[in-house]
Amino acid sequence: MSLWQKIALRIAEESGEPFKLQGEHAIGGGCINSASRLKGESSSWFVKTNSADRLPMFEAEAAGLDELVASNTVHVPKPLCTGIESGSAYIVMENIEMGRDGRDSMARFGRELAAMHHTTQDRFGWYRDNTIGATHQPNSEMESWIEFYRDRRLGYQIDLAARKGAHALSEKGERLMAGLDAFFNDYTPQPSLLHGDLWSGNYAIDSHGVPVIFDPAVYFGDREADLAMSELFGSFGPTFYDAYHEAWPIDPGYSVRKTLYNLYHIINHFNMFGSGYLGQAESMLDRLRPRSVDHGATVLPLTISEVGSQIYRVLSSLLLRRHS
Repeated sequence: MSLWQKIALRIAEESGEPFKLQGEHAIGGGCINSASRLKGESSSWFVKTNSADRLPMFEAEAAGLDELVASNTVHVPKPLCTGIESGSAYIVMENIEMGRDGRDSMARFGRELAAMHHTTQDRFGWYRDNTIGATHQPNSEMESWIEFYRDRRLGYQIDLAARKGAHALSEKGERLMAGLDAFFNDYTPQPSLLHGDLWSGNYAIDSHGVPVIFDPAVYFGDREADLAMSELFGSFGPTFYDAYHEAWPIDPGYSVRKTLYNLYHIINHFNMFGSGYLGQAESMLDRLRPRSVDHGATVLPLTISEVGSQIYRVLSSLLLRRHS
């Protein structure tokens, strides 16, 4: 019995509906997992597979999707089950037929994301760890956002980078973290439910015009972290941001904190993909300038050469980093 036939039996068991496998269609574009659509007589399911040791990653993804579903805001594919068959870990979820972006759809997306960010809890983090891309993401909960972002986000990635030999990045990162308080003068974020990896490759519009988000790295944190990531590799467009800001206006200082939050993802890209992101990470660290707790923080503008390099990396990421 093939892997797909075994998963088909599990689908029938978990869904409570007959599922006779008619075909498997591989879906390209992923750089972390393999993805397929399993077609039955009356239904289809989306399946991601990886090596057996990656089962915890899929279990955390399923839990994250459930968390987003429970918010009753932006649509996400509902997970059905996870498991191991024939030496492969897998996750099965609702198959969603995708359509095209439209102005009304993007405005709806902005409003629904703002509503999702209003889902909150008492502490920053989440009840379990998960992954950001292929990297472990620690989520042990903390009361202070500054401490959480320093210890569970920047500090964790900087330590990984140092182990890969990025010593200059590590030294600059340590200096930044020592002055992190300066970026949060007169700004105290609430723990908002976050997608956690909200770039342009992780959202779509379905065939009915409904916005859909997927591949989450869920936790409760500053809503600005999601918004910042949405601008890192491309942008969701003015209609989306206008609708979001109308529903929940952005706070002063976001333009500086945006670079601070995206630094986490760029260092993670260095840790996952190598030296092509090292220069960008160091440039961001050079531009982020904590002055003092009394005088706040600033971010220096990009040089012309840095703008060119950033455009190149954005285009490369849109082509290469579409992890399924």
